[in-house]
Amino acid sequence: MPEVIVVQHPLVQHKLALMRAQHTDSATFRMLMNEIAGLLAYELTRELPTAPVEVTTPLETMRAPMLAGPPPVLVSILRAGNGLLEGILRLIPTAAVAHVGLYRDAETLKPVQYYLKVPPDLPQRPVLVLDPMLATGHSASAAVSLLKEKGARSVRFLCLLAAPEGLRAFHAHHPDVPVVTASIDRALDERGYIVPGLGDAGDRLYGTTH
Repeated sequence: MPEVIVVQHPLVQHKLALMRAQHTDSATFRMLMNEIAGLLAYELTRELPTAPVEVTTPLETMRAPMLAGPPPVLVSILRAGNGLLEGILRLIPTAAVAHVGLYRDAETLKPVQYYLKVPPDLPQRPVLVLDPMLATGHSASAAVSLLKEKGARSVRFLCLLAAPEGLRAFHAHHPDVPVVTASIDRALDERGYIVPGLGDAGDRLYGTTH
């Protein structure tokens, strides 16, 4: 079965509830997204490889586990994925950052690609894909497909909210990619928005809500 990890930690759920509130301003929304990203990163990075190294403490020398291999690649699905980057980069400052530019066609709800920039050694790195919303699943599926075409092998996906329809659509194409999320909400509405949701994450991040 495809792996879906719902992080129900009280701090995550508290901050998510604040983000859902329609009167939360953009500055607070951005701050909360950064904070949640750092908390969700605990599960997102659980599978990163480690190796024992020699460490001298004030009392003696020991062997302790540290991250091994090349640092991961954080892949932001533009534009809203950028809201999750800072919170995770604080924890993994050596990570590379890649970007996938996709927008959702208002008529078809299908993704349209306009940008892709990844490091050349992508196949050798763990790949962590970031997008606040897994709604229809089309953009997430398209982004991961593009990354796999570039050689990505170890891929995990992080979102704040997921819809059941989006999870099914995503895992129909990528059953090998675990999803880490703070909530699986009820459904999609007729416009393809997650309900109850939190609105358009990109608009709320950057103050472009009409």
